[in-house]
Amino acid sequence: MAPSMTRRALMLSSAGMTLALAAGFSRPAQSRDTIGLDEFKALSARLTGAEPGDLDSDVAATILKGLTSIGRGPGLVMLTENPNVSAGTVAEDIVAAWYSGVCDTDRGEVLATFTGALVWNALDYTKPFGSCGGETGYWADPPQS
Repeated sequence: MAPSMTRRALMLSSAGMTLALAAGFSRPAQSRDTIGLDEFKALSARLTGAEPGDLDSDVAATILKGLTSIGRGPGLVMLTENPNVSAGTVAEDIVAAWYSGVCDTDRGEVLATFTGALVWNALDYTKPFGSCGGETGYWADPPQS
């Protein structure tokens, strides 16, 4: 024998469904797997202290692709949507990749850039190997301060 539906149960379930629909619970929550390139450049600029326009788009794309391939996409979304959230090592991975020029991927480490790594901006007393510092004998003069 099937249980009968009472008027009270019908009214309560109708009211509950109406509230759920009004609150938007009938739609599935939309979440993103990762962020776009411009968002990544803005996030990287915030974390490294660089200007977004100073960050190379090709390098940013390489780093973003690498981070996404090792499952850091949701952490990137969290950092973008809420700057105060602690996303574990995701922020550290971003900063390390920009400063070293090397990023982790699902296939191992990949060189994103060498001469464009931010470490060369932080070390004003040196430059990337193979970059000319000036005319012959420039190193004999004291650096300008």
